[in-house]
Amino acid sequence: MQTLTNTQKIHYILRIAAAMCFIGHGAFGILTKSIWCNYFALFGIDKMTAYRLMPLVGLIDITLGIILLFKPVRAIALWLVVWAILTALFRPLSGEPIAEFIERAGNFGAPLCLLLLAGGSQFNSRWLFSTINANVTVGEKSLAHVRSILRVVVFVLLAGHGWINLLGKTSLLGQYHSLGFSNPADIAIFTGIFEVLAGFAVLIQPARPLVFILLIWKMGSELFYPHYEIFEWIERGGSYGSLLALFFCLDPKGGTERNREKKQGVSVYS
Repeated sequence: MQTLTNTQKIHYILRIAAAMCFIGHGAFGILTKSIWCNYFALFGIDKMTAYRLMPLVGLIDITLGIILLFKPVRAIALWLVVWAILTALFRPLSGEPIAEFIERAGNFGAPLCLLLLAGGSQFNSRWLFSTINANVTVGEKSLAHVRSILRVVVFVLLAGHGWINLLGKTSLLGQYHSLGFSNPADIAIFTGIFEVLAGFAVLIQPARPLVFILLIWKMGSELFYPHYEIFEWIERGGSYGSLLALFFCLDPKGGTERNREKKQGVSVYS
């Protein structure tokens, strides 16, 4: 079996992560998550109509997620960036803290980095409906650009979730209580401070061991939602994917195909 290059690994990580966002979010549409009524209400849609529309929205999300997984069309990845930003914005617009928006940075950060890694920006119909090639040669400058954006994305999603902890979100306090903690408010404060500081550490000076530890932390801590745990975990795929992609972006031995070919004396053209 042929070994994947470093940039191919990053491509597939971001691609799977983006698909997870679509599929996980769509699952809640099928399940008719009650809080979605608040977001439909922003457009003057009543609860009864909202519940009827949720499965349709969910089905579209799941379908696009599956297509992206097997055939990464640029238009779908671009739509996920826009859709993820919009749905995250619905939260503060409906009265939730702004932290609820920024902690979902992975949802739009992962597909954005997938597009940037692929290169090209003609923005015509041919480009939009072309498939992202996992085997495209990526230059060091492009990889550095993706790495910088991932650092910001990881900082924002960690700091955002830490902020929510510091605000004492009821559902998080319930999670800590269900895990056996007698002082969930103190645990929330400790967790919030840890996540905010971890976010700044990644932003200022990311280190592979730290990023790996935070990946395990994020994947583990998202397993404790009291309802529909698996779908909540899948929907946060952008968070795990952003961390894992950053981990590979920081690989000192990974480099790029372009640099390796130069070292071997092979002529490479832009």
